[in-house]
This record gives sequence, structure tokens and C-alpha cells, in this order.
Amino acid sequence: MKLVPDDRTRGSRREGRRLFRLIAFSAVLVLLPTLASAETRGRSTLGEPGVRGGVVTTSEPAAAEAGAEILRQGGNAIDAASAVAFALNVVEPQSSGIGGGGFMMIHLARERETFVIDSRETTPAAGSPDMFLDSDGDPFDFSIRSTSGIGAGVPGMVRGIELAQENWGDLSFAEILQPAIELAEKGFRVSSRLEDSIAGALGTNGRLANEPGDPAYEEARAVFAPGGVGLVQNQLLIQPDLARTLRALADEGPDAFYSGPIAEAIVATQQNGRTTGVPAADQPLLQGRMTLQDLAGYSAAVRDPVEGDYRGFRIVSMPPPSSGGLTVIYILKALERFPIGDAEAGFGFGSTRTLNVMMEAMRLAFADRAVWMGDDDFVDVPARGLISDGYIATRSALIDPDSRQANVVADDPRPFDSAGLPPKVQLAATRENPDEGLNTTHFTIVDSDGNIVTYTNTIESGWGTGLMVPGWGFLLNNELTDFNRVPAFNPDPDNFNPGANDAAPGKRPRSSMSPTMVFKGGRPVAAYGSPGGSTIINSVVNTTLNLIDHERSVQEAIDAPRISQTSANFSPTFEAGFDLEVIQELIDLGHNLADSRLRVIGSVQAVVIGKGRTQFGGADRRRIGAVISLERSGSRGDKDDDD
Repeated sequence: MKLVPDDRTRGSRREGRRLFRLIAFSAVLVLLPTLASAETRGRSTLGEPGVRGGVVTTSEPAAAEAGAEILRQGGNAIDAASAVAFALNVVEPQSSGIGGGGFMMIHLARERETFVIDSRETTPAAGSPDMFLDSDGDPFDFSIRSTSGIGAGVPGMVRGIELAQENWGDLSFAEILQPAIELAEKGFRVSSRLEDSIAGALGTNGRLANEPGDPAYEEARAVFAPGGVGLVQNQLLIQPDLARTLRALADEGPDAFYSGPIAEAIVATQQNGRTTGVPAADQPLLQGRMTLQDLAGYSAAVRDPVEGDYRGFRIVSMPPPSSGGLTVIYILKALERFPIGDAEAGFGFGSTRTLNVMMEAMRLAFADRAVWMGDDDFVDVPARGLISDGYIATRSALIDPDSRQANVVADDPRPFDSAGLPPKVQLAATRENPDEGLNTTHFTIVDSDGNIVTYTNTIESGWGTGLMVPGWGFLLNNELTDFNRVPAFNPDPDNFNPGANDAAPGKRPRSSMSPTMVFKGGRPVAAYGSPGGSTIINSVVNTTLNLIDHERSVQEAIDAPRISQTSANFSPTFEAGFDLEVIQELIDLGHNLADSRLRVIGSVQAVVIGKGRTQFGGADRRRIGAVISLERSGSRGDKDDDD
């Protein structure tokens, strides 16, 4: 989609808020027959482009309907996002939920403010940099530490939503829980994706695998694979334990999660871990370290986003402890000197030159990400330096559109971050971590007043740890596996590593989540994000290039095949849909693409704001995808103050 500004401003009941216009090419929206039910038909326009009453885009239809219903009841985008997050815990439990956390980016239209609520999980007070090492000092295999209590961080989602609702929501905490409670109590029909996820989790080394001697995983198996047989599409799934939990939160408030019986059950559950295939001496090392004090002391944070310019647009994205925003902006700025989108210059969509410079920029960004990015409440992240024009110029200069760098290493951005720093140091070889989970969920919402939420939420890997809290019906995350498995800190100037992503008490693990908004002249024109572990970053980059450089509509930008490189020197991945002759040319340049095709990369849910404040939604068919678009009914503002 080509985004074109209108330099006129208008006064309105929103106290002089300037409106943004863009030329909206035809928006092909995801329209799911399952949504066009007798209940919804006539009350909203499902997937219709150019509405102004609000748009909800999610990966699951039932969750989209939960958010739309909140908007119909007079709730704002923050209320709707909170309702969607809880509903996804019910209908997409393998990807997110109250046992995890995430990042909610909010734009308040009236105030013209954009900020992030950080509900990322934290390390228990008893955590340490070496907490993932066995008794011989070697790291536990990912399949072991990710399915044990040692991988579980202190959950943050409930506190994050509490913070959002108390300060910026129009409805009560109890009201936004009602759609999820109804879904849990009355049940819903299992989707094809949930069926596939259950089957995968029951497979070899799966989170719900039926391994003798591992009774801790029976709780989740009893819900999703009763009698050892996984649920299949269209079966009715009722979750009374989860409904009980959600009702407790509605009746007693968020404190019910962080103290009392639920908290006690969380602590007891994360003290379990894998027993098969693990020496008896090592099994105690896999027990979680979370205490009741850790839960009681958890707090969400409000953070300023990171920002960077790209071709006249302002890219606003997630700050540390996520690496997502910095890495997205880094990649885009490194690409800006190339005429992406100019087919005559060899930079059309999917061309050899375009894909080559994209992968080269990704390699440089991920090399620096591995060394410098982490929780800046604990380490000095040189954020300004990493995306400064000067540093990016030195890094982008390494990119040749017609060749591939043999080996990419991190550099030192600190001299570009602040004046008076000592000269650059020699960096240690980077330990690249390919283990970050590919699951998670993302959704984006705009209301009739122009408030926007773009929210990535997760329990990390599919099914998290696989540990379900008995009697309460929710899964615990395995987010702590996002830390370095082996401590990286090294103060030696000749072999320096800041250990930015080493575990520490109270620290949040580095994330790739990248909820993102695009502004022009101070006005939001697009908001989107994606799940997918470290591929999140590149899904957002692909979508941004498609919208701005390739001038595609929102749905076309989402549907287009993606390419992703999530490390300096490991193999890239790509989706079907690219010209195989181009892929061969990239292989000839040295990119190891021969055996790296993925079935899917990410799942982007997006909203674009068009001229006259018209709203366009796009949902990713790589999952199921759902868009609900509402016409203005007068419930959130009667006066039409646009052309």
C-alpha cells in the first residue's frame, strides 16, 4: 500500500487532532465464513474495507468476535485488546495466555501519545546466569530445559492488562473477561490449527508427549488429549478449570492470580520437570525457582517505544527488553540507501538484488543483536548508537547488492551512542542461539476514535513448558529459555561481551516481539506485528517493505511470501512463492537456501488507517486469520467530522 499524506489539518471534537489521509489501494480482506453467523450478521460489517467504527484483526475468529463485541458495548481499543488476549487463552492456548506475558503498544488518538505496556516475564529472585547448566557445567538440551519448571518465568499478562485497564480502559476488568469466560464455560469448536498443534505436541519430544515417569504433563493431556487421543477439528472443547480461574479474576481482581490458591498452585507446578532421559543428580536442577514472593512482587512497566525514520515515515516499535524494535529499525535503515521497489534497477519484489540486500541487512542486525541487546534495566543497551545514522552507514556500507559477505560479525555501536566513550573493544565470538520458540500470537485493533493497540502475547514455545496448573486450567510459559543458555559475560577488552542476555534475578529475557506502528507527519497510518520467535522481526520487516516500497495493499503485503535470516551466519529460510531461478541465483552467491524452505514464516495481523480515517484490516492466512470491521453506530461518537 502506498502511503501518501494530506497536508491539510482539521479541528474536530477530538480537540484539534490532525487527521491523516492515505491513498488506499484495494484492500483484500480475510473474510471467514465461520464469522458470518446469524448472531453477527447485520450488527457489523465483516472484513469490509474502509469502515470507521473499528477493526479487530486476530489469528482466531472467536477471539476477533470477542474484541468486536467489546467495541459494540462501548469499550475502546484497550478494552477490546484485553478481551481478545483473554479469549485467545481459551481458543489458542498453545500460543499465549495468563501463564505468560507480552508487549502491548498503545496509541491514544486524543492525546497523540504512543507507549508500550511491558508484561514480559521476569526471572525469579533465585535465578542466576548459570541456571541452565547441568552438574557437569554443560547446558541442558533445549528440549529438556524448555519442558521443565526451570524455564518458567514469573507470568506478567494479568498485571499488564490490569495496568492498561486501570489507566486507559473504559470498561471494568470484570467486563472485559466476560467473552473469555463464556468461551471457556460453554466451549468452542476446535479449529484445524489447534488440532494440528495438539497432534504435534503429542509427538516425539512434544510438550504433551506421553512419556512414562512424567506425570506433571498429565494435566494438559487430560484437557487436550483425553484418554491419550488428541482432540480434532469441530470437537467441542469446554474448559471448566480455566473458566474457574477467569471467574476468580473477574470476581476478586488481578491480585487473585498473584497471591492465594492460584499463586500457590503456580509455584507447586513449576517445581516439576522432565525426569525421563535426565540423570537423577540433574533432576533437581530442572525444578523451577519461582516463589510466592516472586509472584507477589511482579509489576508491569510502561515504556517509551524506539523510533526511527524510513523513507519519510516514522517507524515506532518495541524497546528493550525486546530486541524487536531496534532490530527492525536497524534493518530498514540499512536498506534505505537501496532503491527497493524499483524493478528497472533490479530491486523489484522478490528479485535477486532485493532478497540479497534484505538477507545481508538481517545478518548484520542479528550479529549486533546477539551481543548488545537485552533488558536495559540491567545492562547498558547502546540503543541510540545501534540505530544512529553514523553507525548504520558503516554497517550498510558492507552490503553489496551483487555479492554475499563470507562472514558477518558484530561491531561496537557505543562510540555512536554517547560522547566520551573509550575506543571500540575486540568482541568475543558470538554464540548464536537458534532455540527461540516459533509460537506466540499477535493482534491489532483500532476503535472508532482512532485509538490503536498492537499486541504480541506469548507463552514462548508451542504449549509453553507443557505444565498446566492443576485445577486452574492454564499453561506455564518457558520464556526463560530466551536467555543465553551459557553465560556470555566477558569483561576482557580483548574478548569483550557485555552478557546483555545472561539471566539474572528479576531480569526479563530478550525477546523478538515487535509490535509496530507507522506514522506520517505525526499521524498513525499502520499498525501490525507477528508471532514466530526471532522470525517476528523479519516478518515485520517484510511487511513494512511491502507496504512502503512495493506499494501493496494491506492484505497483499501480508500474503506475499517472506524471507528471513535470524542470525549472522546460520542458514536463512524462505517461503514458497519466490521465483526458483532467483533462489538459485542467491544460492550461487553463497546463501544456503537449498534446504531451508519453511512452510510458514510468521502470522501478521494489521490495521491501516486510510483517508477520511477509514480503517482497513488484514489478517494472515498462514494461521486462520480473522478481520471484523464495524461501521460507526454512534455509540462512540455521533458526529462525522471528516470529508
